Amino acid sequence: MLESKDNRESVQLLNTAIIKAKEKKIDTGYEERLKEACNRPAVKALGVAVTHLSETQKISRDQAAIQIIETVKELESIWADYVMMEGINNLKNILKAPQTH
Repeated sequence: MLESKDNRESVQLLNTAIIKAKEKKIDTGYEERLKEACNRPAVKALGVAVTHLSETQKISRDQAAIQIIETVKELESIWADYVMMEGINNLKNILKAPQTH
């Protein structure tokens, strides 16, 4: 039972993180958001990753950047599918539960 509770809490934590990551800032324009995003340390780290992948795999920096972005998008898609299936399973369980009215 404890494992199930821990798993449920982990799933809730992941779901919350995914939702928060998808929140958009409505009060700033695209230019400002793009400028802010490009100035983040994570973007510099991505540049380092592109260079590293390019050198270790003997591919162009363009190819390396594309591979990194495609991999991140694939991970995001997998998690989106996972969250959707969790929601569907939860709904199925709710619908299977005996009605107590």
